[in-house]
Amino acid sequence: MRTGGLKIDERRQKILSILNRDGQVKVNQLSRDLGTSVVTIRSDLAALERDGYLERTSGGAVQTVNNFYHLDFRFRTQQNLQPKKEIAAGVSSLVHDGETLFINSGTTTYFTAVELKKNKNLNIVTNSLTVAVELGSFPTFRVFLLGGEINAQYSFTYGNEVLNQLRRYKADKAILSMDGLDPEMGLTTYHAEEAEVDRVMMERARQIIVAADASKFGHESFSQVGDLNHIHTWVTNKEILPESCEQVRRHGLEVLVC
Repeated sequence: MRTGGLKIDERRQKILSILNRDGQVKVNQLSRDLGTSVVTIRSDLAALERDGYLERTSGGAVQTVNNFYHLDFRFRTQQNLQPKKEIAAGVSSLVHDGETLFINSGTTTYFTAVELKKNKNLNIVTNSLTVAVELGSFPTFRVFLLGGEINAQYSFTYGNEVLNQLRRYKADKAILSMDGLDPEMGLTTYHAEEAEVDRVMMERARQIIVAADASKFGHESFSQVGDLNHIHTWVTNKEILPESCEQVRRHGLEVLVC
């Protein structure tokens, strides 16, 4: 869909780029620079505020704490945006009030964190800086950010300190974003250092939920995390082929298509 000559995602990424550079944006200036109406810009700002990128002010918007993290992460959240939000809603439907959750880093788990605000009395243990910031001040939630080395580009912590802390906790559920899910190669991720964190989360959780869109199926990334029979539920989007779901179910997994 195009408005004012730019696709919606392109326009909103441009707004985020200007916001990252200047710390604030003005509706009238954006309207002139992007060649679209004031009403459209206000709609964009409202959507970006809902997703935690900015806070609207009179006549514009300012940068939030979330948006100080590397802009690359901000842009990646805009890719395949609707499937990620649908998957996030599906994951959150599996979570009950009062549970303890492990959550790893990733754009899909970020949107899951946003959806989890519908719950109450959750304990969140995470190595994701964006998840911790998103939920850290939310009423009734207790959030534990695992301390260790920081991957600033992808906004997560890792290393022995993180692993040692994780081993002190048990969780009802681990919610994990993955870069690849394949019947033969299992679960894979681009970051070897986070693969270690994912494995310990899987060991210490009673139920393991993988959040991954259809494009991740059949894909093999750099570092293996584990076999498919190590997890319980795969939450994906409606673009997944029925035969792909059947291949995964043969490994004993539940597949939730959103």
